[in-house]
Amino acid sequence: MNEAAGDIEQRVHVVVLSRDELKHCQRWARSFASERKDYRYYEIVEDTIQHDFDYRYFAIMGAGGEFRAIQPFFILDLDLLVGTSPKIGSFVDAVRRVWPGFMRMRTLMIGCAAGEGHLDGDDSLSQLFHARVLSSTVAEHARKLKANIIVLKEFPAKYRESLKCFEQCGFTRVPSLPMTKLNIDYPSFDEYMKRALNSSTRSKLRKKFNIAAQYTPIEMTIVDDVVPLIGEIYPLYLQVYERSKLHFEKLTEDYFRRIGSQMSDKARFFIWRQDDKIIAFALCMVNDNAVYAEYVGFDYAVALKLHLYHYVVRDMMTWAIDNGYKSFRSSGLNYDPKLHLRHVLDPVDLYVKHTSRIVNRVLKWVLPIIEPTRYDKTLQKFSNYAELWGRT
Repeated sequence: MNEAAGDIEQRVHVVVLSRDELKHCQRWARSFASERKDYRYYEIVEDTIQHDFDYRYFAIMGAGGEFRAIQPFFILDLDLLVGTSPKIGSFVDAVRRVWPGFMRMRTLMIGCAAGEGHLDGDDSLSQLFHARVLSSTVAEHARKLKANIIVLKEFPAKYRESLKCFEQCGFTRVPSLPMTKLNIDYPSFDEYMKRALNSSTRSKLRKKFNIAAQYTPIEMTIVDDVVPLIGEIYPLYLQVYERSKLHFEKLTEDYFRRIGSQMSDKARFFIWRQDDKIIAFALCMVNDNAVYAEYVGFDYAVALKLHLYHYVVRDMMTWAIDNGYKSFRSSGLNYDPKLHLRHVLDPVDLYVKHTSRIVNRVLKWVLPIIEPTRYDKTLQKFSNYAELWGRT
């Protein structure tokens, strides 16, 4: 950045605001407009997912008092060892019997409580500038808010160049559990299977679909609003949530209601029924030429025998192909079937810093050891696994 830009950077400052203080901020209404999860999504998350989160916003202010960018954050008591190796987990459990707060810290987390984070800005140059301003001031704000740890939560790899300034300010970048993406630029799902999958995978998929076809037919519908259906679909979401080994944010009924009513331009709910009973659903979001599978729910009384996971993926992909979408994106976890379906990893990063210089030096050494991706054997089988660390 040249000298003139550096002078401008010095005249820009960062303030912490509440949601109420953003009500009349025009910049907020334009924040993240190019992403599927724009400012409306952050408001829905704040209103519906509490979990003792304290939601705030960094406002990057120009010299004349104008809003240049809004960067959401939240404060929580974070367990730094979620997702680590079972061997480490056993050791931690033993320590916490004596020291319950071991590796749990009050954390200032920049990003979204239910999804990946993004930098606010109209282009990559403005995002770089805002990142520089924030990186130089965030530690001071964290101390004022009595947070020991600062985390940039799950920022996509496309921001690595813009976020180098955080590493220069003492942050350590480590991979978080990645999203995945799949090219679906094919004329049909059958063509995708023919061109992208090997014969063994095609055979297994057809066998699963044939098994499902032996039972009562399953019907799929797509709706924008699930308010009338929430009593049926939310228990299915809970079944999936409770079976997961890793628990992150727990969504509420109101979250699904609000997504449908306030973001109907981007949200699609896929509903699968058998004998008029809902047995599966999926919340997808659309943006540009991509469909994002966000959350699913299954009735496990029938899900395994019907191979519902592959059934619903086929239906979502078929709809996406038929409607001209070229990419099918998915959130993290459940990597084994995605590996066989030829997804590639879509890296997201954590940037972590402790406000104590001494502790931060230790953290830089510990973080690469405890980060969760190194203990997932399936992740290591993906062709672009090295990209999680920024290596080719």
